[in-house]
Amino acid sequence: MGRSALRRARAAGDAEEASLAERAIGLSYRELHDFDAAERHLRSSIRIARKADSARLTALARMSLAFVLSNTGRHVQALRAITAALPDLHGQDAGSGRTTRGIVLHFLCRYDEALREYNAAVDVVRRFDDRLTEARVLNNRGLLRAYTGGLREADEDFDRAAWLYRDLGQDLAVADVRWNAGISAVRAGDVPRALTMFAEADLEYRRLEVPRPLLLINRLELLVSVPLVEEARAAADRALAEMGGRNLVLGRSEALFYRARVALQEGELDRAVEFATSARKGFRREKREVWEASARHVELHAAYLSGQRSRALVTATAKVADRLDELGWRTQALEARVDAALIARDLGDSASARGHLEVAGAARRGGTAADRVQGWYAEALRRGLDGNTRGAQTALRRGLALLDEYRVSLGAAELRALSGAQGKALALEGLRGAVATGHAAKVLSWAESWRAGALRMTPARPPEDSGVADALAELRAVTADLEGALLAGRASGALRQRQVRMEQRVRDLSRQASGGGAIHRPPAVRDLAWALGEAALVEYVNFDDELLAVVVAGGRASLHRLGDVEGAVREIRLLRFALHRMVTLPTTVDRSHLRATSAHAARRLADRLLGPLRKRVDGRALVVVPTGVLNGLPWSVLPGNEGRSVTVAPSATVWLRAATSSRVPRPGDRSVLAAGPRLPAAPTEITAVADHVPGARVLVGKEATVDEVAAAMDGAPLAHVAAHGSFRADNPLFSALELADGPLTVYDLERLRTPPVRVVLSACDSGMSAVRPGDELMGFTAALLGLGTATLIAPVMPVPTEMTTPLMVDLHRRLGEGVAPAVALAEAQSAHSAGGDDIAYSASVGFVCFGAG
Repeated sequence: MGRSALRRARAAGDAEEASLAERAIGLSYRELHDFDAAERHLRSSIRIARKADSARLTALARMSLAFVLSNTGRHVQALRAITAALPDLHGQDAGSGRTTRGIVLHFLCRYDEALREYNAAVDVVRRFDDRLTEARVLNNRGLLRAYTGGLREADEDFDRAAWLYRDLGQDLAVADVRWNAGISAVRAGDVPRALTMFAEADLEYRRLEVPRPLLLINRLELLVSVPLVEEARAAADRALAEMGGRNLVLGRSEALFYRARVALQEGELDRAVEFATSARKGFRREKREVWEASARHVELHAAYLSGQRSRALVTATAKVADRLDELGWRTQALEARVDAALIARDLGDSASARGHLEVAGAARRGGTAADRVQGWYAEALRRGLDGNTRGAQTALRRGLALLDEYRVSLGAAELRALSGAQGKALALEGLRGAVATGHAAKVLSWAESWRAGALRMTPARPPEDSGVADALAELRAVTADLEGALLAGRASGALRQRQVRMEQRVRDLSRQASGGGAIHRPPAVRDLAWALGEAALVEYVNFDDELLAVVVAGGRASLHRLGDVEGAVREIRLLRFALHRMVTLPTTVDRSHLRATSAHAARRLADRLLGPLRKRVDGRALVVVPTGVLNGLPWSVLPGNEGRSVTVAPSATVWLRAATSSRVPRPGDRSVLAAGPRLPAAPTEITAVADHVPGARVLVGKEATVDEVAAAMDGAPLAHVAAHGSFRADNPLFSALELADGPLTVYDLERLRTPPVRVVLSACDSGMSAVRPGDELMGFTAALLGLGTATLIAPVMPVPTEMTTPLMVDLHRRLGEGVAPAVALAEAQSAHSAGGDDIAYSASVGFVCFGAG
């Protein structure tokens, strides 16, 4: 029924039919999220029904108008409209009316009343076998239960609703149920399922060509919870832009709220308060009390993080925690209560802090993994207040172990790495206690408990039928078309947008994988000492912006303080700048000043990072475990490291696993040497290297495709790739090696069943990694070491292939003679950087040996 029906009804003078037609048009506009048009037609339907003296049609139109009013934030008006309609709704209509009243109360965060309305509606519609309305009320009741902690009951409602809608042929409604089931999965912390539900719903919406802009908001909640911070920021900004021109006030307020959460995660406290305040004002206008309280907590949390401490702040935060608890938002209430306890503790009010922590600590006994982790954190703080140091440390470890169990359930390495941020508070509290004791082994243990945790887990690879391989192939085709368009000077905007969409498709498919497997626990000092032999391990720790180092050498551990972190950061930036310019400047330009600058920065770094450790490490091979700010440092350039075996590892745990595990090559395993396109020196390098790698499979020219190179790498004892490399700081898993048919990305490597034992990459920046909280690494290094590659040799700087070929040939000659990789690289670097050529020097020192060494 639509406009033609309306015209016929008016022509016939049939007011009741005209009212029904106006309502049908209004409902259609509602589905299209054109709420202004929907409201106009529904109010017209009410006016016509009144003139026709039809109480039922008036009530039906009011019921539909109530839903529209709620969607535009006018919940009080909506409640008035539906309450006025209910007395004139009977039988099946009464079921729909009670459902709508439940929805309005749901929007108003009056959850107990909403649940009563939903339950009453279910009873009514089942008496009349009204399966369509039953499906609708179950879908909404499921969403209510998802937000208030009844996750199992929510999924039961969603399953029944989806079955009913499917049986009735309501494809769009089935998609809506999937969408809500995704929200439930987010609340349960089941990220892969949430992503799957959202993806299925989104595909169906696209097929049916029905817009669902609010889906952006639900994805936002997911992205913030992981946290996928960069993606969440982009999604929030997009949501705010798209909703600015629509009458979607509810979505806009929620987008502002999540944008505030993103700003908090990025440490932009002023912006967090700005966004949260705007969101809170919106929620207040919309009478959405629980959201208003959540936005208020963001403001208070930002104040706490900025260093504010006052009894008024304790009181305000505790009040918000109480209100969130009353309204059923347990996770947010828990976060606020812990904040109140921390502020009270810092003010010396132990009694108040203990009271809040006792309440919060109860969360460790049940609920989602995130709630239980937070509960253990609160319990640790409470035990610490009571002077029970050992008990506090135990509680912190229980929380981190629980977080590890949750993280290993995620299939995507990206999600495992980023979700480690959730353990920051526990790890830092444990580290703080360990540093206070001055006990080196304890500091090492706590540093390792949170460092590169994703690499301590058995890798989970996507199933063959996941669609990732097809998506990657399509991405390569799009990238090749884009490169061709750019080289030819053709318009490339559409291709660039398609590339972005395909990258998102790859990410979404990869994230839907389920996980599982073992978790390697941090090693004891004695185990490290045994594996090290005469070598020394140096693990750097960033603690409250002070650089610490734990040295394990000669069978014992020692703790050293190295000064402020910022000093090291300045020198690393200066060193990398000088080395980078030495490689990229035209050959006719004098580089002596850059050589002197790099040497000066290298000396200062050596004095800072190795000088205080000299008595412990001199004369020993080094295993270096850098903290975030030290990643990307070419260690061989430091005075004292020339010719010294230096191995870099993401963590001591990863190093020990790589150093003590060995894979026996299978019959038929052979090395692979591959050269990428648009790099004239690459085939020459591969040909020269092949003389020292007998029986290797050589792939150059058109043969060096992504599929061929990846297949040859799978299980190879050695893989060497000479190609253009690109490091994607914005999305490290799309860092790539350019091959004949397009980029070989980190996602391609993650699909290897058995990684190469040794890998050499002579591609610019291919040893670079993005560093996330917990010193989680993302890039080629993390992917290969995580999969089980023992050793990776790659540059952390731009390297001109024509200058590195002699270095690579010398490296492989030494490897062929049985020299260990780290020693072979050090000797080759020493030989090739000893001359006066500045370009050869900077290209040579840029290589780093990662892994076992």
